[in-house]
Amino acid sequence: MTHPFFVGSPTPRVFAHRGLATTVGKGTKSAATAVWENTALAIGAAHAAGADYVETDCRVSADGDVLLFHDTDLQRLLGDSRLLREVRTRELAELMAANGGLLTLADALDAFPTLRFNIDVKEDAVADRIGKIVASHAHRVLLTSFDDRRRQRAIEGALRAGAAMRPATSGGRKTIARLSTASLSGSRGLVTRVLSGIDAVQIPLRFGPIPIFSRSLVRAAHSVGVEVHVWTINDPAQMIAVVEAGADGVVTDRADLALGTLGIA
Repeated sequence: MTHPFFVGSPTPRVFAHRGLATTVGKGTKSAATAVWENTALAIGAAHAAGADYVETDCRVSADGDVLLFHDTDLQRLLGDSRLLREVRTRELAELMAANGGLLTLADALDAFPTLRFNIDVKEDAVADRIGKIVASHAHRVLLTSFDDRRRQRAIEGALRAGAAMRPATSGGRKTIARLSTASLSGSRGLVTRVLSGIDAVQIPLRFGPIPIFSRSLVRAAHSVGVEVHVWTINDPAQMIAVVEAGADGVVTDRADLALGTLGIA
């Protein structure tokens, strides 16, 4: 059965990668007035552009708050070498106020009640806390992590917290590696076992010199009802190419461009 996370939204799906930002860091010339990734304004811009899905990342502050934030430290965005977990939420909010505004995950879910959130659980501390936050939003949340054990821990936390259903989920690195092997075997039974409990696989075109996205992988995933999303695709021609090769969606820094290119806007 298709998870509600995917129901009622057009395909191919466009996932706004960390929202719709106008710069990625302090070193950018226009950084003083720019909207940074994973901020309230970036999420709002993606929503205004017509995106149904936002891909975001979560880490924990010194106060234990689950925040929308990608990096382990503040260096790239703020030129500050401190780890995020060493900084209190209030201070971080002040530091980011001029560039889009800090969001806790709880505030993001409340502020954008019609958006669907694809959440990368970046650390164990998030997996331990996220369940209670997403439990009442499980129909519009997908939980993922490079670490399959962390991903599963987050899902179990949501169910323990009273979620009416399991949040959607996409496989981590081990799942994707196993799927790559299974897709070459021609065994639907093996693919079924690898993708049990999985709603999507979200993959790059390649990992270093190793191709990851392929028609055989797409066919294998589709044979058991699992979607394939490709990241991070910002070139219009490449967006069209992966969709024509069978991808169900793209994760992109340019959701506005992707929506028009793929005929969704």
